[in-house]
Amino acid sequence: MSYSNLQIFTVELIGTFILVVFATGSIVYDAEIFDGELGIPFVALAPFIALNIGVYSFGKISLAHFNPAVTIGYYITGHISKLQVLYYFAAEIIGAILGSLFVMLFIGKSANLGANAFNPEFPLSLIFPVEILASAMLMGVIFYVVYTKGLRGFSGIAIGGIVGLDILFLASISGASMNPARALAPALFSGVFDDLWLYWTAPFVGTAIIGFLFRKKFQAQRRSNYE
Repeated sequence: MSYSNLQIFTVELIGTFILVVFATGSIVYDAEIFDGELGIPFVALAPFIALNIGVYSFGKISLAHFNPAVTIGYYITGHISKLQVLYYFAAEIIGAILGSLFVMLFIGKSANLGANAFNPEFPLSLIFPVEILASAMLMGVIFYVVYTKGLRGFSGIAIGGIVGLDILFLASISGASMNPARALAPALFSGVFDDLWLYWTAPFVGTAIIGFLFRKKFQAQRRSNYE
């Protein structure tokens, strides 16, 4: 069954909204209520739950991107058209902005609304590749489950799990955003733009690398489906 661009736009907006509320809201909630005591494990768990909701609810309709960098990966492999990229980008950015607005109005304004930030104790020569790596691992897991099983079975757990693990182990270095929309929205409302350049470059590099690596696999798969 094929879905219209409007349906794709709608579910991507909703899914990105949920992801940003969980991913940034967990940071703000921890700062507001627990003075940061829950820490990275709590912050890593929240997007894991959000992505499980999103993948299992909307994966059949939009492939559950919720992330402009992931959209670029899917475009490179030929899953979506140039026109659809615009629908995805618009939905993801609007959904993220609405998510941050929800956090600001109903959870709090602490911790720069959950804006990503890298650790200045590390050199940029390490921070940038770590953010590329985190984004590449996310895209790799997404493509693996799509290529082997489709977005079924344990796909939501796998995708949510890699995001949680990336945050758990890499957030203390690069911030582990992996998602330009998730990084943009809290920066807009908090006015903290210092590190935004990182999250609008490295994630795209990471997902593009994986996209080109998987492109031949998906092309071969599509050819075999027509034979």
